Amino acid sequence: MPTHLHALLLLLAFLASPSFADEQEIEVSVREVGETFIVEANFQAPVRARTAWDVLVDYEHMASIMSNMESSKIASRNGNTLIVKQSGVARFGIFSYAFQVEREIRLEPMKRIMTKNLSGSLKRMESEVMLTSASQESGVRIAYHGEFVFGSTLAGLFAQSFLRHEVEEQFQALVAEMRRRETQPLAVTK
Repeated sequence: MPTHLHALLLLLAFLASPSFADEQEIEVSVREVGETFIVEANFQAPVRARTAWDVLVDYEHMASIMSNMESSKIASRNGNTLIVKQSGVARFGIFSYAFQVEREIRLEPMKRIMTKNLSGSLKRMESEVMLTSASQESGVRIAYHGEFVFGSTLAGLFAQSFLRHEVEEQFQALVAEMRRRETQPLAVTK
């Protein structure tokens, strides 16, 4: 067998190994409707609903969970409505995108998180995260819907690939943190 083909087969076998298979599969789709990019993501986190919720709303520690975030602070709280200020740098290939945002976040505990940008570099951003318990053994289903309008044509040219990459990477980081915090791991279903 030629050396290059043998090396390729070894690489494919390595990528299919359990260490890579442990990474949570997150289905992300992005479509463009006028100037709006609509992002949908669905996945199952193999943790209890309480653990998933606690990680998703841990805004004070989000910078230690997300690699692209430098700071995240709750500026104010009024019941289940928060104002959160975040900053960081999102990277995609050779491109980087610095961001500073102020978001209004409305919580329906253990069910739904609705986010709307109040200020920042996007013209508009609104999102919703829904949690539903799958079963005691298999964890929680998480569905994400986001709508983004970029302020520049250049940003819009790369928006589909960039958004798909960012959403997938962010939810991978969140699931990794959920697993880290879970005290008794649940069975992983595929």
